[in-house]
Amino acid sequence: MSNIHRKRNLPPLAALPAFEAAARHQSFSRAAEELHLTHGAISRAVAQIEERLGINLFVRRNRRVWLTQAGERLLKSVATALDGLDGAIEEIHRHDSASPILSVSCEPSLAMRWLMPRLGAFRESNPDLNIDLRLAGGPVDLLVEGCDMAIRRADFGIGGDYEVTRLWPEFAGPVCDPDCWENILARDLSNARWLHSRTRPDAWDVWKRASGSNASPTSEQYFDHFFFTLQAAANRLGTAIGPLPLVYDDLVAGRLVAPHGMAPTGYDYVLITLDRPGRDPRILRFFDWLVAEAKGIEDGAVPKG
Repeated sequence: MSNIHRKRNLPPLAALPAFEAAARHQSFSRAAEELHLTHGAISRAVAQIEERLGINLFVRRNRRVWLTQAGERLLKSVATALDGLDGAIEEIHRHDSASPILSVSCEPSLAMRWLMPRLGAFRESNPDLNIDLRLAGGPVDLLVEGCDMAIRRADFGIGGDYEVTRLWPEFAGPVCDPDCWENILARDLSNARWLHSRTRPDAWDVWKRASGSNASPTSEQYFDHFFFTLQAAANRLGTAIGPLPLVYDDLVAGRLVAPHGMAPTGYDYVLITLDRPGRDPRILRFFDWLVAEAKGIEDGAVPKG
């Protein structure tokens, strides 16, 4: 007899994640915290399953719970099933290369000062691929955030379940308004107000160690974000540490000068993906374009206006 139309004798499927969390923690309260539900919601979900199966899954005593033998057997099956669903969904995300949209998470300063001015040219040469740009920095969960890839300055630990592809090394050096450097600072960095970012508080110290400089500022000013620090330098408010490629366009246009050149910071910009870029033609196309656009900044050479 065919089983195609066999009715499955399953408990309420929506209640299973609550049971799995409660069984794993052996605590309704901790399960509620993990799933952002109330203790009562976890208790009702477990009770629904017990009522459907006609057995107790937990022993309840003195506000504590323990799994029964039946609960332990069900936990193994439910955990395996949920892990299988997670894996299947991840595979779908990994290989959805037919989508016309590529979701890219990028460091805000890099996006605003280098990537966004170039995306129009990418769109013209790739009219079939739309870039959904998300501004974010630091650690990323591509699956949770629904992103295909992330561009990051690799100054934090990146999980081994991601593919990390090096884009280019970072170089940095003091940058300021050209007229300010010549006529106000008299070509002496010690005459400058040094601009700092609270998101990169050690930028000046890193540059001094890399360059061997013993300069010190006449005064200092702090900003909440690196983007504001660089904008302040372009607006003649002081001298900031400007990394390539973030100040590349300003140097080419003559809005900023880097009189001491650029020194390596020891960090790389990287592409973070779920698979190797070559597994998804959309990602590979964008990766190849990124590398081509960044040609010339790999050696840290200061562009001339």
